[in-house]
Amino acid sequence: MALSDRQQEILDWLKQSGELLSSNQITEAYAVSPQTIRKDLNELSKRGLVQRVHGGITLPARSSNLSFANRQVINLRAKQAIAREVVKLLPEGCSIFLGIGTTPEQIAHALSEHPGLRVITNNINAALATCQNPNIETMIAGGRIRPSDQDIMGEDTTRYLRRFRVNFGIFGIGGLSARGELLDFSPEESYLSQAIIECSDQRILVADCSKYLRQAPVFTAGLSQIDQLFIDSPHPQIQELCDQAGIELNATMEAASND
Repeated sequence: MALSDRQQEILDWLKQSGELLSSNQITEAYAVSPQTIRKDLNELSKRGLVQRVHGGITLPARSSNLSFANRQVINLRAKQAIAREVVKLLPEGCSIFLGIGTTPEQIAHALSEHPGLRVITNNINAALATCQNPNIETMIAGGRIRPSDQDIMGEDTTRYLRRFRVNFGIFGIGGLSARGELLDFSPEESYLSQAIIECSDQRILVADCSKYLRQAPVFTAGLSQIDQLFIDSPHPQIQELCDQAGIELNATMEAASND
């Protein structure tokens, strides 16, 4: 079940503040009963998105990613807006990598009416979506399935991706640091993203703004190693990082507002 608009706003508020939010603050901001806010905070805590502390909530400390089911519903409209804009870039007859994660999955769904291309992926849900379009040739890597993430991983997977040279490599990340570091949650994820970066003519990073300053333990690449970053809304710190790295930033806020 997707988060309610208020639950998503509370989560975004917490991420922007980066510190404890008190239950009283949240209750006053929304002018609803404490019981209503308590239910919202309990739901966010049950999903592992926040940590309940005395008097309020904080961001949870984590060395692993959220569950796949949670990631599928968080910022869904923003991811769909990003997907629509990325698909506009992909000409008929091109070849693409689609990496792991829920934003590349939304890109796969947005390709439902594309006139034709080739997709190479290790993202199971992306492959299931693109193969519904008879104009798309879908190739999926072999390897070990991660049931918790609904993707395929391992040395065989990375080796398979490295056999190709594609026009567009499209991938997500676990987090983006204040220094412009692209971070992932495991070495396997990092190896796959590095393969996409190295074997693509144009490298496109897709990430909603919640990934900025999100902690993940494995360094994958620097922002300067990609060509374009698609995010859901303008963010001055991310814009500054992109300017320093000499890459193009595409904010899809206008597209998201029409969703």
